[in-house]
Amino acid sequence: MNRLQYETSPYLLQHANNPVDWYAWKPEAFERAQAENKPILVSIGYSTCHWCHVMERESFENPDIAAFMNDYFINIKVDREERPDVDAIYMDACQIMTGGGGWPLNCFLTPEGKPFFAGTYYPPRPMHNRPSWLQLLQHMSNIWETKRKTAYEQADRIMEYIQRNDRVFLEKPDAAISPDTASVFTPALLEQIMDKMRDQFDRTAGGFGGAPKFPATMGIQYLLNHFWYTGNSEALEHALFSLDKMIMGGIYDQLGGGFARYATDREWLVPHFEKMLYDNALLVGVLADALKLVQDSIRVAPRPALKARVDLYRDTIAESLEYIDREMTHPEGGFFAAQDADSEGVEGKFYVWTKSEIDQLLGEDAALFCSFYGVTEAGNWEGVNILWRPESFEAFAAAHGLEVNALRQTLAACRQTLFEVRAGRIPPGRDDKVILGWNALMCSAYAQAFTALGKETYREKAVRNIEFILEHMVLETDGRLSHTWKDGRAQYMAVLDDYAFLIAALLDIWQITFNSKFLTLAAKYTEQVFSYFHDTESGLFFFTASDQTDVIIRKKDLYDSATPSGNSTMAHVLQRLGILLDRQDWREQAVRMLQGMQATIAQYPLSFERWATALMNEVHPALEIAVLGGNALDKALDVQRRFLPNKVVAAGTEPSADNPLLAHKPASADALIYLCREYACQKPVQSLADFDQLIRAAV
Repeated sequence: MNRLQYETSPYLLQHANNPVDWYAWKPEAFERAQAENKPILVSIGYSTCHWCHVMERESFENPDIAAFMNDYFINIKVDREERPDVDAIYMDACQIMTGGGGWPLNCFLTPEGKPFFAGTYYPPRPMHNRPSWLQLLQHMSNIWETKRKTAYEQADRIMEYIQRNDRVFLEKPDAAISPDTASVFTPALLEQIMDKMRDQFDRTAGGFGGAPKFPATMGIQYLLNHFWYTGNSEALEHALFSLDKMIMGGIYDQLGGGFARYATDREWLVPHFEKMLYDNALLVGVLADALKLVQDSIRVAPRPALKARVDLYRDTIAESLEYIDREMTHPEGGFFAAQDADSEGVEGKFYVWTKSEIDQLLGEDAALFCSFYGVTEAGNWEGVNILWRPESFEAFAAAHGLEVNALRQTLAACRQTLFEVRAGRIPPGRDDKVILGWNALMCSAYAQAFTALGKETYREKAVRNIEFILEHMVLETDGRLSHTWKDGRAQYMAVLDDYAFLIAALLDIWQITFNSKFLTLAAKYTEQVFSYFHDTESGLFFFTASDQTDVIIRKKDLYDSATPSGNSTMAHVLQRLGILLDRQDWREQAVRMLQGMQATIAQYPLSFERWATALMNEVHPALEIAVLGGNALDKALDVQRRFLPNKVVAAGTEPSADNPLLAHKPASADALIYLCREYACQKPVQSLADFDQLIRAAV
């Protein structure tokens, strides 16, 4: 076994028996490279990556290839989920050199860690105009031995490009923020963003663009918010249509709940079968808002089609969180990172069915089940069937003369039968490390689901997860945060995303518990972000802390990609905390960040979706809602069952000088509800119906 046997990462442990003399990303690897003047090969992937497994079988388990790697390179294996800071640098290098990226990512470095070549998957034999892995190794070794100066020059050029990439999307923000600065953020700017998104609508299959197709939850969130402010029904319908298509597609696990990472086709039928914690968190969150909105009598006129969506979204949230609880939750309350696409070495094997299997298991109900879930003798993917719903329950029932509830009950019984049989199969591998930022996203999802469905267990699980993080992932030495936890070991310094997502989760927990501890912690970790991550020149935040020394460059994470960027999330939390704690400096900081990014957001909104929503929050200032009195908590939760896209809520039994929204306001036994903007409040009301009238007038 190699050195990886001492690591906790499931991905690194998968390579612990390779004949390659792997190091983890530790100082000893760089010390040896510099002492022996050898180039470094860093190979980056993650435990649920299909092509990472393929390359391991084909090349890293090959003794002859491993011997060459050991002789000519210092070999480092990196889990991109464990070290996203390392991955970000070398993925930039790959994209600069090749125009693309992906995993496995293989990068050749100088002993100092500067990249001079990068690529992704390489086969064991030359094919498709791509050299074999051994040919590439031989070529890189020859370059190092005979053209070392060229390698260093190339590395320096690549480093310049990487540094330039961090500045390309930024305008220089104004040094001073005046009270009217936000006036540069206008409704016309939001319409421009909407127009850009509209150009990418897939009006046939939902979502944005073509295959491969990712959920784009933050873009959908923008559309929901845009509708609420403008009444633009096109935005609402495309958002809901996109969610419908995903739920009915193969990207959603029709038996066990939860979403796969993306679909390989335009119609959402064929998933890349791995399931990631963060995708399910973001989808549950946007579904909770969609559920609130289709039930909303303030902005949405009741229509029969929306009733069906209420059931669809409620069921999907419940099934997805049942999946998280069943398969992705540590006994102490943390959430695991991911599930593999492969089982028994075959992608999707755990999830697919032949028609004959279903016929045998379901008997007389098989024909109905197969018709509804698109199951055929020939199969819909590689000779087998991925379960999906070509039609809704309502449309199918109408077309076949069936009663909808009876159809639902029959299909539910069939699904349970197949689920129990599937549970006996060899399951996909699970990456059981706990990642702070992804846990915070799921914590927020549980909180959002609680506000939408009112299910007490959702609030309990959200609070339990926060308590897990505070117990296991806060360093005793200085109160800062760690990035991962597994088997009792917290590892690696937290990155910006970890802090930003945790602060957002703490605010979400605050708004469903009103326990002052969570608001205090949100402020504490925000101060840490400013202390260790803030770039005073740009107004943005670095991805890594100022005292982290094992990466060659401090990057800024700006894109909203599979997960929101730490910077766009910080803009959101500064907007919210600035109001809750009356920190004008934090509100101005959010404005400054958005000033620098405004042109980029307007030009490329589907790459900066959460940024776009933060811009919307400046155009439409937050609803500040204070609830004071004897039943304030219950009434505040009733308020939050409404879709209110940019709001902060505070609640207490009596006024509090420690909370600006609760200060100097009268309370009553039957709590008063105050609706304010910029701390200017309307006359309080007591009934939810009167509150709804205030909201109608406000929008």
